[in-house]
Amino acid sequence: MKLLMVIVDDDKKEELEVVLRRSGVAGYTELPHASGVGTTGPRLGSAAFPKTSAVIFTFVEDDAAPRLAQELRSYCSECGERVRMVTWGVEEVV
Repeated sequence: MKLLMVIVDDDKKEELEVVLRRSGVAGYTELPHASGVGTTGPRLGSAAFPKTSAVIFTFVEDDAAPRLAQELRSYCSECGERVRMVTWGVEEVV
């Protein structure tokens, strides 16, 4: 199993959620209004740097991760949105 983390502009998170649902993702956790500094510049939610990001975490089966990543890249290329994705291999504790 993999943990997938997706970082996207806060304004695009609802569209991303639609892509996740269409891709069969049953659930996810969202950290809205995330601030920080990266290659796109500061996103601090302030008057000077008003943008923020949404960070979304979901678990996917190993074989589903590449397909989901491709679907997210396809969505982003169509709308011009920059997205960052990272996966970690995880084991479920029972």
